[in-house]
Amino acid sequence: MAQTTAQRQAAWRARRASAGKDGNGERRLDMWISTEADLALARLAGRYAATKRQMLERLISRADDAILRRLDPDSKPWDLYFNGPR
Repeated sequence: MAQTTAQRQAAWRARRASAGKDGNGERRLDMWISTEADLALARLAGRYAATKRQMLERLISRADDAILRRLDPDSKPWDLYFNGPR
């Protein structure tokens, strides 16, 4: 029997938990940002021939990598970065 639209959508959402190239899943990010930031993101994405999602992921990953390179894994700053207050 064919699935309803709601059933297909529910199945798609359930697959998100293990989606992605490493099977670690994807997370939904739903928020409002300033028009200035959105326009800048669009310009950056256009400049690098990427989608807004790809550009945002790239910017976040590079900022995180820069921090991790400066931290010693056996240090308190490392622990605070990963387990500090949210």
